[in-house]
Amino acid sequence: MRYTVVGSPGDRRVALFGAACRAAGLPDPDVVGWPDVLRGAPLVLDPGTVLRVDSPGESPETDALLRGPGDPARVGGGAAWYAAFTAALRRVVAAADAAGLRRTCDADEIAVMFDKRRCHARLAAAGVPVPPALPQVTGYAELRAAMADAGEPRVFVKPAHGSSGSGVVALQTAPGRVKAMTPAAFGPGGLLNSLRLRSYETEDEVAALIGALAPDGLHVERWLPKASLDGRPFDLRVVVVGGVPTHAVARVGTGPLTNLHLGGTRGDLGAVRALLGPDGFAAALDVCVRAAACFPGTLMVGVDLLVGLGGRRVAVGEVNAFGDLLPNLTGLPGGPAEGRDAYAAQIAAAREALCST
Repeated sequence: MRYTVVGSPGDRRVALFGAACRAAGLPDPDVVGWPDVLRGAPLVLDPGTVLRVDSPGESPETDALLRGPGDPARVGGGAAWYAAFTAALRRVVAAADAAGLRRTCDADEIAVMFDKRRCHARLAAAGVPVPPALPQVTGYAELRAAMADAGEPRVFVKPAHGSSGSGVVALQTAPGRVKAMTPAAFGPGGLLNSLRLRSYETEDEVAALIGALAPDGLHVERWLPKASLDGRPFDLRVVVVGGVPTHAVARVGTGPLTNLHLGGTRGDLGAVRALLGPDGFAAALDVCVRAAACFPGTLMVGVDLLVGLGGRRVAVGEVNAFGDLLPNLTGLPGGPAEGRDAYAAQIAAAREALCST
């Protein structure tokens, strides 16, 4: 078995997947660069390979081709990014199918995962627990009206097509007060992502923030207060491979966003197990399996699982098509990926699936 990987030059995911191939006794994958795909270069694919599509992130060149020229750290341009990415993805998959490649992903499913509104709706329709969504809004005044109508003083406002916490706003209101926490910061070039959370606490500031995010589309949902470890809020990233939860990491933050690149740290998964109890932890993983089942044509998804206060309830916050970048994390004890990283687990699962067909 040999892979063709579509990825961005220099991306860690491509390097880690190549290392996993070599460790499994497989040849190095053929790598097709996202910049070539986005420029419309002819796709020459070896029909004897298996197609893997990786993230177009971590490459300024790729970002410019998707969103147009500008600071890669800028917030915005998500709608243009989404349109360019999904069109290129469908072109790759069509070429792979025409060449007879087997593949580990589905273009339409990835497109749903990268639209938070559609992903939330698909999960909810399947009975997967999710935070309730508010009606779609196009600006700050509509947002505050929707919050009032729903009786929700605290919400998460997410760019419809964002990732890695880009532009996400944790908004809380009370009579005469408002507070928004986000990694986005206003600068001379507009709204930029930073690597720390910032607070905005006046109506004018928050209105400007939401107004800057709204043109690309917003998804708004109830703020589910998170359980804590040692007094710090946490959630879980659970990798599901071939319908089986293989890896899990507790992401512990200092505020409402727990992304590891925003100052979150890996927490003690054993403490999470103790909080939930054996049955509760198994039930939490089962919710992740149910979320992954909404995307049956995609071998691997990363599920962001919100754990409510005291561990009494869980809900799916996100489903990530490229949620496997968890270096130095081995599989859940007793599971099929014990001792393996997420890439090795995917190779083993693909081998098994392809050999059985």
